[in-house]
Amino acid sequence: MNAALQRVLLVSSNRCELPYPVFPLGLTYVDTALRAAGYVTRLWDCQLDAATLETVLAEFQPDFVGISCRNVDDIVYQSQETYFEFPVDIVARVRAVARCPVVLGGSAFSLYPERLLELTGAEYGVVGEGERAFVALLATLRDGGDLRGVPGLVWRNGAGITINPRAPLDPAQIQFAERSADLEDFYLRRSLMLNVQTQRGCPLHCCYCTYPLIEGRQPRRRPPAAVAEELADLARRGVKHVFVADSVFNTSNEHVREVCAAIQARGVKLTWSCFLRPHGLTAELMQLMAATGLTHVEFGSDSFCDPVLREYGKSFTFADILESARLAQAAKVRHAHFLICGGPGETRETLQTTFENSRQLTGAVIFGFAGMRIFPGTALHDRALREGVIQPNTDLLTPRYYISPALTEEELLTTLADFRRRSPHWIVGPLPPFFQQFADRLRARGVVGPLWEYYGALQRGSPRA
Repeated sequence: MNAALQRVLLVSSNRCELPYPVFPLGLTYVDTALRAAGYVTRLWDCQLDAATLETVLAEFQPDFVGISCRNVDDIVYQSQETYFEFPVDIVARVRAVARCPVVLGGSAFSLYPERLLELTGAEYGVVGEGERAFVALLATLRDGGDLRGVPGLVWRNGAGITINPRAPLDPAQIQFAERSADLEDFYLRRSLMLNVQTQRGCPLHCCYCTYPLIEGRQPRRRPPAAVAEELADLARRGVKHVFVADSVFNTSNEHVREVCAAIQARGVKLTWSCFLRPHGLTAELMQLMAATGLTHVEFGSDSFCDPVLREYGKSFTFADILESARLAQAAKVRHAHFLICGGPGETRETLQTTFENSRQLTGAVIFGFAGMRIFPGTALHDRALREGVIQPNTDLLTPRYYISPALTEEELLTTLADFRRRSPHWIVGPLPPFFQQFADRLRARGVVGPLWEYYGALQRGSPRA
């Protein structure tokens, strides 16, 4: 069959809306690659489309359905809301209307490929990057080729489920993400921001982190001119703010300088925010980022206690965190710190050290998360097995958390609640509804960015405070 005659329905199954809905960038990369290869595509987003999936299937008549599985759960100990059931439901709904192969992908699928293939009954899946693999899969099926040559393909053969080796894309091969107008408009209305990616892969060794499993450990950085051109295109279409969706933007200070220089050379006028590692930053680098539009930084600090940072696999100290926060404040960049409390090495004393040190971070918002989510393939997973926290057959698709044996669950949650009462800059647990309602009002007034800088002030006057 000619590729131009094949029709592919791409489904975004992410229904998470807090703190704001996130544009499905990964699925857009796949859509861009498929259309460049001559396929006819249609995107159906469960948060956007008024038409039901069944209606779209009947009207579009796809030859293949691709489903993006972005999140397994919310990674919040107090709520433990799971999302993997929705792709299972979507596959069942596809089966009731259409007779075509289903292909799964996305970060959640990359972490649990065999489990999700079994649960959904989908024919195929892709681990890691989907652009090249999806196109290669369809061409192989069309031409009767060997499925073993499709990079990252998860498929069934006579012996069970096979997972092919991956072949990471060269960063120069990452195509410009061509966002559809209706999808872009929806997410701009809801969050007033879109997302961009300047690199893939993470070389760091945080004990819990899944980014190296999903994207690989070798950073693959896009050409800075390509990033600047993408930002310029978004600005031309009226986008005011973007979030840099890299695992960590500053894996290389040189990369940061080159991207910022390209933004300046291209004359891009928009604001942006990103994840940063609180290490190796300089006043020159922070001022350069601020000059190109950086307004918000989310630091992956994890703890404000040095012994705990070492246990977590971090290569920085609280002194580095404090200096990074000082540089952000001097550049008038708002900053938040994300902490994982109660992980390996945590005690009542280290928690108190973290709280006392947090008092030095004036002007910061601090998100305190309880427990460390255990994902397969991580160093934390190995440790949890050694310590008997989980067993080899434990199903980690259902959330399981590591809490230091020096603490009980009650101690951890009570202590974090006490920190929140003692400091309005601490945000603990799921955001209450009034936060979301307030954020919606701010966005309706045109306020852009992550908005967490308003949380502390709002919390001071809330019934919970």
